[in-house]
Amino acid sequence: MVLSLAISMAHAQSAPSDPNAPSIAAPVGTGIPTWIEQKTTDSQTQLTQIQASLNLSQDKIDKLKAEIAAMKDDRDKQNAALIAAISRVKTAEADVARVQDKLGDLIVQELDTRGRLDGANSSISNVLAALERISQNPPPALIVDPSDALGSARSAILISAVLPQLRAKADAVIADLKHLESIRTDAEAEAQSLRANYDVLQEEQLRIATLIAAQKQTEDSATAALTVQQQAAAAMADKAAQLTQTIADLGKQADAVAAAAHATRTANAGGKAPKLGNDTVALALANPGRQSPAVPFAQAKGYLDFPVDGVSVANFGDGDGFGGISQGQSVVTRAAAPVLAPADGWVLFVGNYLNYGQIVILDAGQDYSILLAGLATIDVTRGQFVRMGEKVGSMGSRSVGRTATAGAGADRPTLYIEMRNKTLPIDPGGWWASPQTPTQNG
Repeated sequence: MVLSLAISMAHAQSAPSDPNAPSIAAPVGTGIPTWIEQKTTDSQTQLTQIQASLNLSQDKIDKLKAEIAAMKDDRDKQNAALIAAISRVKTAEADVARVQDKLGDLIVQELDTRGRLDGANSSISNVLAALERISQNPPPALIVDPSDALGSARSAILISAVLPQLRAKADAVIADLKHLESIRTDAEAEAQSLRANYDVLQEEQLRIATLIAAQKQTEDSATAALTVQQQAAAAMADKAAQLTQTIADLGKQADAVAAAAHATRTANAGGKAPKLGNDTVALALANPGRQSPAVPFAQAKGYLDFPVDGVSVANFGDGDGFGGISQGQSVVTRAAAPVLAPADGWVLFVGNYLNYGQIVILDAGQDYSILLAGLATIDVTRGQFVRMGEKVGSMGSRSVGRTATAGAGADRPTLYIEMRNKTLPIDPGGWWASPQTPTQNG
C-alpha cells in the first residue's frame, strides 16, 4: 500500500540523526509526576487547615452549647421568681380588696353616726355650751331669786342631775367620731401601703419579664449562631472528607503512573512488561502532565479515543472501492470536524501525501504507528509529543482524493485511520474505548 510506504518513510525521516525527531522507544519519566506531588501537597495543606478550623469550630460549638444551657437554667430560675412574684401580687390584690371593703363599712358606719348626730347636733351643742359656761363660771347665790328659793333649788338639782348625762353622751359621741376618724385614717394608710407594695410587685414582674425576654433573645441569637457554626463545621467536614478522598485518589494515580512507567520502560527495553490492571491504565491515561505514552501501547487496547465524531463506512478488511482491501477504517464526519489524537505518541510526519490530503502519522511506541488521512488542516508539528484526546487537525468540507470510499461518496469529509505494528497493518476496531470503558475523556 502507498500509505504503508508513507509510514516507513516517516520512520526513516525520524532517525536519530534528525535532532527534531524522537526515537521510537522514547524515554518515559520516572517517579511521581510533579503535578500530582504539588496537588497532593496543596490538598494536604488545605486538609490540615480545615482540620484545625474544625477543632476551633468544635470549641466554639461547645462554648455556645454551654452558654445556651446556662441561659436556659437562668430562665428557669427567672420563671420561678416570676411565678412567686405573681403569687405575691395576687395576695396583695386580695389584701387591697379586703381593706377597701373594710373602708367601705367604716365609711357607712361613719355616715350613719353623723346622721344620728346631725339631728341632735343643735340642741346638744346649745346645752353643752350652756353647761360649759355654767361649769366654768357658776352663778353666785345672790342671783337666785329670794322669792322663789324652792324653784331655784329645783333648778340646781335638775342641772346637777342632767349635766353628767349630757356630758357623758357628748363624750361618747366625740369618742366615736374620733375612733371612726382614726380607723379611716389607719385604713387609708394601710390601703396606700398595699397599693405601694402592689406597684413594687408590678414593677418587679415587669423587670423579670423584660429580663426573660432579653435572655430569650440572647438565647435565640446564640442558638442561631450555633446553627450557623454547626453548618459551617459540617461543610468543613464534607470538604475535609473530599480532600481526604482526593489525596487518596492522587496516591492511587501516583502509584498507577509509576507502575505504568515501569511497564513502559520494560517494554521499551525489549522485556516483557507486567500486565496492568484496568484501574491502573485508566488512571495513568488521566495524567495530564505526561510527556511520554502513559502505558505500553499494547496494553492501551480498549482505551483509545476515537479520533472524530462520525459514522464508520468501511472497516478493516472491507473493499476500499478501488479494487483493493481496506487496511484501516474510514469514517464519514461533518465538515470542519476536529480530529483528535487517538493515543499518546510523537508526531512522525505531517503534510500532504500524494492524493490523500493532509496526513498525520503518530509513533505510539513499541513499534506501533497510527495514520490519520484526509484532513484539511494540521495543528501539530513533526517531533511534537501529543496526548490522547489532543486536537491534531480539522476536517474539510468534502472528502479528499482516495480517502473517499465507495460507501461514503465524494461530497462528505472522510477520515481514514490506519494502525500498524512495525510494517503489519492491524484492525483498529478493537482498540477504541467503549462508553463503559473509562478514559481521560470519558
